[in-house]
Amino acid sequence: MKNKRLIGILSAIVLLLLIPFVAMQFTTEVDWDVRDFIIAAVLLLGTGLTAEAVMRNIKNKNVQYGLIALILMALFLIWAELAVGIFGTPFAGS
Repeated sequence: MKNKRLIGILSAIVLLLLIPFVAMQFTTEVDWDVRDFIIAAVLLLGTGLTAEAVMRNIKNKNVQYGLIALILMALFLIWAELAVGIFGTPFAGS
């Protein structure tokens, strides 16, 4: 079961990264370079592996759900900061 979940996480990451790759073939509005794909892959892989570690090591389901919600919130905030610089940090190039 644990290996199937890990394979599912990795498959989801690949599918998510295929979305901008395929979109780039049809429109010029999606303009990712290799660096963008690497950053996205690292963020998604880090999020997925951290969530997997939480699911393996934390037995209390309520705590699991809370920690995974925090992990996802951190992913979304980092992604938004990198995409449009909502906080105006130098991290996003602002």
